[in-house]
Amino acid sequence: MTTVPKRPEETVRAWLRDNEIEWEETSAETGEVTFSFSLPGERKLQTPVRLDVGRHALGVHAFVCRRPDENVEGVHRWLLERNLRLYAVAFAVDRLGDIYLDARLPLTMVAPDELDRLLGSVLTYADESFNTLLELGFASSIRKEWEWRKLRGESTANLEAFRGWLERDDTSAE
Repeated sequence: MTTVPKRPEETVRAWLRDNEIEWEETSAETGEVTFSFSLPGERKLQTPVRLDVGRHALGVHAFVCRRPDENVEGVHRWLLERNLRLYAVAFAVDRLGDIYLDARLPLTMVAPDELDRLLGSVLTYADESFNTLLELGFASSIRKEWEWRKLRGESTANLEAFRGWLERDDTSAE
């Protein structure tokens, strides 16, 4: 008995449903189907993802971080070095300088196990990289926020990931 393979968009729908992920779906006249959803993380609480099922390929686009305020060259170097160790996706920068994880895979790769690996990679890399990207590209803003909150006795709970280098900077300034 021959099993009829599912169309790629049916596989994506089933994967999203099986993983209890809410999504929005749009179809273009060209036949392309786009799925938009978010993956929950720990450091980066939500990673917005878009899957484009085209005629020949699956496009993966995941927003990681907005354009760095500072040290852009250092951030880009870190991203390029990191790309050498990634599975299936790579960091990319759009025309505005915002940072994404991006991939293009043949439709023959659209299977539940491969979607697990691929989207697991997206989630892992976005989550693991987030604090480093913030530290490299937004250190001045984080430092100002830290100082402002400490002066006013405000909570610094959402800055805990940066406490080590912020407190080192506090003591070295004295």
